[in-house]
Amino acid sequence: MGTRECSAYGDRTASRLAAACVRAGLVVVSGLARGVDAAAHRSAMKAGGRTIAVLGTGVDVPYPVGHRTLHSEVQRAGLVVSEMEVGTKATQGCFPRRNRLIAGLARAVLVIEAPFKSGAINTSNWAMELGRTVAAVPGQIDDPRSAGSNRLLHDGAHVITDVDDLLELFDLSTTERERGREGGGSLASPRGRGGAPLESGDQTLMAMLRGEAQDVSILAFQSGLSGRQVSERLLRLELEGLVERSGDGYRLAGSV
Repeated sequence: MGTRECSAYGDRTASRLAAACVRAGLVVVSGLARGVDAAAHRSAMKAGGRTIAVLGTGVDVPYPVGHRTLHSEVQRAGLVVSEMEVGTKATQGCFPRRNRLIAGLARAVLVIEAPFKSGAINTSNWAMELGRTVAAVPGQIDDPRSAGSNRLLHDGAHVITDVDDLLELFDLSTTERERGREGGGSLASPRGRGGAPLESGDQTLMAMLRGEAQDVSILAFQSGLSGRQVSERLLRLELEGLVERSGDGYRLAGSV
């Protein structure tokens, strides 16, 4: 769960964690909204797993309208559910009711980038009332999109800093957790100085830098490496001329 106006960090984090969950045999439940919800649904299906979309409208009414294709994809690859009658359009108050259903279906609610007043925080409140586990991913302290999720952490929610943190919430076997950690994503064929293939950890970092510039702490969370390991690899890649430092962190050399 998370904001509809998520950052690139929120989108990547939701995608990575959703893929890890389905590889470990879990089902991703979310609300088919823009932003974090959509990233989680799409990533779950791309990883070959199952996902459930809980709607505040009738099951036949995609919301938002721009998610008509995503709605159809989830119908084919997963499940779309609602307590509203067929044909029901979005109305005031329908989404808090939807959030209650999400909390009831889930064993644990994970919040990624949620403002103080948001559907994700409403869902986490329902989850706590129902005795479900609530977890959150740390966000930047000066970003309003993470104000609510950071407050959850302050109030005692489980801290999710990597895939292992999330998978451990579900009492998975060692084999299931290992499946969840597989496939972290890397560039197919980046080469270093002299044409030598890069190490897998370096490839992973470069894959994460294909978008906006990232700082070391975010790259460490996304990659599962320590901050020191990330810094050492980035220095090596910078010397290779493959990445460069900017005011916001690191990015691929030559990218805008």
